[in-house]
Amino acid sequence: MTAPRTVILFMVDQLAAKWLEVARQGIVDLPNFDALQAEGVTFANAFTTNPVCSPSRASIATGMSPSSHGVTECGYDLDPAVPTFMRALQADGWRTGAFGKVHFVTQLETLSPDYRPYGFDVVHNTEDARAGAWTDWVRERHPEHYEAALSTVWMTMAPDLLDYGPDREDLRARILDAQRRFPESVGNAYELPFPAEVSQTAWITERACEFLRDATGDVFAHISYVQPHNPFAPPAEYVDRVEVTAIPDPAAAAWQDTPIPYYDQERYAHASYDVTDWRRERRLYFADIAHLDHELGVVRQTLADRGRLADCLFIFTSDHGEMLHDQGLTGKWERHYDPCIRVPMILAAPGVRAGRRTELVQHEDIAATIYDWTGVRGPTVAVRHVDDSVTTQTLLHGDSLLPLACGDTNPAGWRDGVLIQSNNSHFEASPRSWARSLRTERYRFTRHLAGGGEQFFDLEADPDEQHNLINDQELAGIRDDLRERLAERSVLDAYPTSPRGVFQLGTW
Repeated sequence: MTAPRTVILFMVDQLAAKWLEVARQGIVDLPNFDALQAEGVTFANAFTTNPVCSPSRASIATGMSPSSHGVTECGYDLDPAVPTFMRALQADGWRTGAFGKVHFVTQLETLSPDYRPYGFDVVHNTEDARAGAWTDWVRERHPEHYEAALSTVWMTMAPDLLDYGPDREDLRARILDAQRRFPESVGNAYELPFPAEVSQTAWITERACEFLRDATGDVFAHISYVQPHNPFAPPAEYVDRVEVTAIPDPAAAAWQDTPIPYYDQERYAHASYDVTDWRRERRLYFADIAHLDHELGVVRQTLADRGRLADCLFIFTSDHGEMLHDQGLTGKWERHYDPCIRVPMILAAPGVRAGRRTELVQHEDIAATIYDWTGVRGPTVAVRHVDDSVTTQTLLHGDSLLPLACGDTNPAGWRDGVLIQSNNSHFEASPRSWARSLRTERYRFTRHLAGGGEQFFDLEADPDEQHNLINDQELAGIRDDLRERLAERSVLDAYPTSPRGVFQLGTW
């Protein structure tokens, strides 16, 4: 009888690869991330293909581009009919669970989404809004901290709050009252007004570890944290672990000098670091990473105690990055600078060759990797040809990372660029907030739509993206080639096509 296998997708929210790298430069100790990195393969050039929550998470689950699975921005629900690797594992006999943030469903639509149709047997869900299962647990298990927990609920526009729970309570009114009692919890950066063991982050870990301790056969666990998404709110006991003097200054907002039309609008009138306490926000962000490092250690120890690390595929990533005042910006969306689009990606499994790889990888590769490692068949579509023959073609837009992780030094046909797209943002639902980028190993070329202008950076000579070379005639040939490649990749992004409702490609 073969030993049970384990797949763990350990995700955090809004963590840029840059900040995980910078954290190790004397800012804060991360012993569990360091141990995972020493054991696994770090993909140094991993990218989100749509730097906002729902689209990136849908791409991870389906292995498809946003244009194909249909979640092109936050505000869409992922159609449960689109194949996910979780549902494929479930159909193959795996026990599947989701713990924490999933965000396949619009968060304002409901505080209690049903994620079982996507392929999860067990779900313990808590997301950005924070109200819901976690705050209900605090009320039951830690009632002395309930009002403080309510004060951290920032998505008070969720309609569910007006008629909440079996008692149909006006929870929004109670939250607003709690915020008056705990005014320090209102804002973009604060210390949690309760201990770490009561936090949303600890609740996610506890639910996941219960699942892993009870599991007997093949198991997949999606363990997904809300932090370090803003508001940056670590437990107070982690803040002093951050060496403040080691925190670097933000990269300058070079676009202010000669802004392209996109940046020549009122909301970019001032660099964020000129109007916000960026040192405090960075300190609390790094403290959140330290707290997540602790939770990673708890999960890994649980796997070790259950004998599950010996045959475990462990993948760590985030959904997108966070500017954190580099370029005078915060957040993510259509500002395709490195802290926005490049994400951490570490893969550990038996037989991998620990180290660092520089190939361009993307979120869609995660599903392909899981299909490959488990031996479960990925989704395909039938294709009719001119001679009336029919073949099948994969619906996956990603490629398995296992060959790279196991030491393949010359992967044939590996991608030479990653397409990154953004559509409507939270600030403006119009084509002015749309952007498309082609990121190669050396260059980034970005077009902001609706006349927003273009950016072109040589990342080897200018890693902080301070000099827009769009009008540099010496590099005109490279620029024009990237522009042409971006146009073609944008058009072909959904190839072979959307799987929603398709019977057969090329038929009638």
